[in-house]
Amino acid sequence: MNSRFLFRTSIVTLAAAAVATAAAAQTKKPDPTAQAVLLGQFGDWGAYRASPGGKKVCFALSKPTSATTDPAGRPRDASYAFVSTRPSEKVKNEVSVIVGYPQKPGHDASAAVGTANYVLYTQNDGAWVKNAAEEAQMVTAMRKAAQLVVKSESGRGTKTTDTYSLKGIAEALDKVAEECK
Repeated sequence: MNSRFLFRTSIVTLAAAAVATAAAAQTKKPDPTAQAVLLGQFGDWGAYRASPGGKKVCFALSKPTSATTDPAGRPRDASYAFVSTRPSEKVKNEVSVIVGYPQKPGHDASAAVGTANYVLYTQNDGAWVKNAAEEAQMVTAMRKAAQLVVKSESGRGTKTTDTYSLKGIAEALDKVAEECK
């Protein structure tokens, strides 16, 4: 099984905890079971730290500002964009997306940042930059652009377009880099 997939599975759990922590903070009710610690909210992006299995992980996380399905109204789980750093694995700024449904097997997703386009390989409900050599370029583009647009197709043929605001991502990534050196 792909190590990116295994990491993404644990990061989904951490992201859910992070979102719960952020929601609890907004309602002034602490969530003692949360596994991820919010380091700061920067525009539409949060910076988080966690230690699954005692290994430090830091990530920037955002939810889409708009999401469409074709055909319209198809239900799906929440979607998220991540930029993760795992010092123990020597991984820095790994871009991944959770699209909220099992994707069409053998079908790549796409990501557009400004005028640049990236192919994402898919597995289950996750997507990663197919050409790892483009990952740093994508993160640099995300720091400068206004939005990230991810397009994917479910195993049942539903096409989705998720648009993420990139407001605050540079600050969130700086916080992640500071925390996970």
